[in-house]
Amino acid sequence: MIPFIIRRLLWMVVLLLVISFLTFVIFYTLPAADPATLRAGRQPSPELLATIRHTLGLDKPWYLKYLERLVFHFDFGYSFQNNVSVKSQIFDRLPATLALAVGGAAVWLLVGIPVGIISAIRRGTWMDRVAMGSALVAISAPVYWLGLVSLYLFSKDLGKFPLFEGQGAYPTSGNIFNSPGEVIPALIMPWCVLAASFAAIYARFLRGNLLETMSEDYIRTARAKGLRERAVVFKHGVRSAITPIVTILGLDLGILLGGAILTETVFNIPGVGRLAFDAIQKSDLPTVQGTVLMGAFFIIFLNLIVDIVYAFLDPRVRY
Repeated sequence: MIPFIIRRLLWMVVLLLVISFLTFVIFYTLPAADPATLRAGRQPSPELLATIRHTLGLDKPWYLKYLERLVFHFDFGYSFQNNVSVKSQIFDRLPATLALAVGGAAVWLLVGIPVGIISAIRRGTWMDRVAMGSALVAISAPVYWLGLVSLYLFSKDLGKFPLFEGQGAYPTSGNIFNSPGEVIPALIMPWCVLAASFAAIYARFLRGNLLETMSEDYIRTARAKGLRERAVVFKHGVRSAITPIVTILGLDLGILLGGAILTETVFNIPGVGRLAFDAIQKSDLPTVQGTVLMGAFFIIFLNLIVDIVYAFLDPRVRY
């Protein structure tokens, strides 16, 4: 296991460097606004543009300098727009994204896993049809649309049924670690919106796995030994069927920790995803690079954690 982890960590570094280079190439290959022009304002003079490009380092081999700072100093550079450290911006916004992603994951696991188990056990009944029909609707509903509908129906500022905090309720100066009383109420609706499609996917996935598992020979053997049906289902069936859930959970969490852009935008949550969205609109390359690398790190690192956990959950897995 130790050699496997070391190899994966080395590959993580290589992948992050490749992703950084590809982001840089895409930024300069696709048509985008000139960062110097955006910063200079309307009708800038050539002299002013040249000065800004020199200040931003755009007249030099920018990527090589960026790579040097990143590798040797863990420095993501400074934003083209406000000259603020990209690293400080990311770490300031990371608690909001962390709270949104982890809370949303807790909601969709608490909903999706029981629904998947009940649908598999009650296969073909009205409960199964209602659960899978609702899951299909939740999967089909875009997050952006579902967020806007939720705000229109349930937000306290403009909703028809004012139950939850609405858009902009997330405190800009606090986070879940130092002001949970303000943050948690503001995240209830974003958690539910974010969890809707994931809970539906997990429920359908677990239902299919559990139905397949319950037809295995060792399940029939457990029943023949006289075990109660509940023990057969949960001790033998669910334990085997739920193992693949760990894989997709790790990948989904990695993606969300990199920034739940749509949810953060709809509910005006100052997270990493919203930072990346604003940076792309403003052609702010250092901020785009930093947020992309942060998202890639979470995905690769959590994929490694999943592989390690998988080996403990399934004794047959060896690396």
